[in-house]
Amino acid sequence: MSRVQLVLRVPDLDASVAFYSKLFGTEPAKLRDGYANFAITEPPLKLVLIEGTEGEATHLDHLGVEVESTEAVHAAAARFGEAGLATDVENGTTCCYALQDKVWVHGLGQEPWEVYVVKADADSLAKQQGSTCCAASPVEADTGTKEPAVAGGCC
Repeated sequence: MSRVQLVLRVPDLDASVAFYSKLFGTEPAKLRDGYANFAITEPPLKLVLIEGTEGEATHLDHLGVEVESTEAVHAAAARFGEAGLATDVENGTTCCYALQDKVWVHGLGQEPWEVYVVKADADSLAKQQGSTCCAASPVEADTGTKEPAVAGGCC
């Protein structure tokens, strides 16, 4: 089963977890330092919350589609390439407390989309050096250092 993923940067993770638990009538599937995700059955949604900066408004980090296999990720990458979309493939990347294979594309407004499969749990929110995952900014993706938060990507 595939499902759409919505990743939000939130200023108060605890309060956001409480709100979304009430909104969707379910507790997080994974809750870690600075991170929570909900595997919502109805509607089928993977909601991911990443702790941002206190006092900053909640904003979209990125969008995604969770798929069931690495083969589905590769098929999406091939389809995107055939359609002329620029892609960034990451195989075996550690991101958002998970080992993942994924492919990234950007929409017309530069909103990042990922198609990904979770292969296993991991012990870190942090990404591997140079990955688009969990980057608060393009600079962070390249250098691993945080810059002011803008739409980045992960999870």
